[in-house]
Amino acid sequence: MKKRTLEIALEKVPLFIDPDPALEQYRTPADIAADILFEAYAAGDIKNKTVIDLGCGTGMFSVGAKLMGAKKVNGYDLSETAVALAVNCSSHMSLDIDFDICDVEAVEDHADTVIMNPPFGCQTRKADRRFLEKALECGDCIYSVHMASTLDFVQEFVRERGRHAVSYKIYKYSIPHTFPFHKDSERIVDIVAVNIR
Repeated sequence: MKKRTLEIALEKVPLFIDPDPALEQYRTPADIAADILFEAYAAGDIKNKTVIDLGCGTGMFSVGAKLMGAKKVNGYDLSETAVALAVNCSSHMSLDIDFDICDVEAVEDHADTVIMNPPFGCQTRKADRRFLEKALECGDCIYSVHMASTLDFVQEFVRERGRHAVSYKIYKYSIPHTFPFHKDSERIVDIVAVNIR
């Protein structure tokens, strides 16, 4: 599958309905998700692998991983509405993906690869740390999205736990006007996708 073909397929993943600002519910842009998934695929971390998507939202990384040949995909999210959208999307695309409604700390599975776009911690301080802790616990390899300004923190956080951020890539991330406290119609921020092993 070509990257552009994957991106077009991922555009079918639905937006959040009535997103919750406390959960920082923004759909990962399809072009960024496709690029991260292709990086993971090229590294041998997707095809025929087990994949976990922590904080899966409406299913962007779960759907993408399955389309790229993952053997098994599990998506976890606290939002019943988001998971219902993810289930509906994967069903329409005839993809066999398991989605569960639960808090990240309740996840007990283990996988070859964890791919996630956790809350950045802008609304709930340190929210991303809970996701990093769980990803380190349940994944051999991790692809995680964070604010670029926190890269040093992420690198030190995983190093203190015996793992290493082996590579990273920075993207321009467009945050649309979604909540009443947003002042601009669109805000562009720098994010970083970190590969942890």
